[in-house]
Amino acid sequence: MSATNVTMENFQSAVVEASAQHPVVLLFWADQVPASVQVKAMVEQVLADYAGKAALALSDVAQDQSLAPRLQVQGLPSIRIIHQGAIAEQLDGAVDEAQLRAVLDGLTQSSLEAMQGDLDQLIAGGDFAGAVTVLQQSIQEEPNNQGLRVELADVLVLKGDLDDARTVLASIPEDTDGRSRPQNRLEFAEEAAGMDTLADLEAKVQAQPNDLEARYALAVVLVGAAKYEAALTLCLEILREDREFREDIGRLTMIRIFEVLGKGNELATKYRRKLFNALH
Repeated sequence: MSATNVTMENFQSAVVEASAQHPVVLLFWADQVPASVQVKAMVEQVLADYAGKAALALSDVAQDQSLAPRLQVQGLPSIRIIHQGAIAEQLDGAVDEAQLRAVLDGLTQSSLEAMQGDLDQLIAGGDFAGAVTVLQQSIQEEPNNQGLRVELADVLVLKGDLDDARTVLASIPEDTDGRSRPQNRLEFAEEAAGMDTLADLEAKVQAQPNDLEARYALAVVLVGAAKYEAALTLCLEILREDREFREDIGRLTMIRIFEVLGKGNELATKYRRKLFNALH
């Protein structure tokens, strides 16, 4: 990634003022110090993964020795991470990649990213009320964070609070990243509410395997039960047997399930391949 070369003259604008937007990793180094050259290569590689979240600034001590003493640099390599106009972290010597990433993660993660592990654990354990509480508290702290509202709407659907989910969804701009996930989950839940129970539909499909309407209804109810692979399999069968059924509902429902599963989901990736193969 491109880095800013820093001197006393541009330190205020390139580092202090820039750190109001995102952390600035300021590395003191020199060609004559091999260890600092190695750390520089590592830092450049790491910062490439934080594009837009953190910036890299370099101070070549061999070219300009005025800045290092001001930041109490006593040897090379030496790193100062500036955030919100202050030194957030000081790393001296041969810092390793894991150490640098740990510091940057702590400074650059959104509250949603930071809590994601706990949130996933609550949801996996079926504690939707606990997940709602965590998200509502976070929204109070970050009322403009639409990502938190997306997660809240999604959990409210899982919890069965469809009216509350509709209210939250209505407050989220249409173009918000990830909004389609709770939107589709809500639509599946609303549709499933007017259908037979999972057990009744399974029995019906078993008794009448050629009934595509029953298979489609079972797929919708399976989504509500979080049995996504079974639902995708049914939709794929419908697609293969009759593309014209309900205007290609098999394919369209698979796409909606992919939206519910979210970006990067392994199951969605697997069935996207199956869908592609079925269509071609």
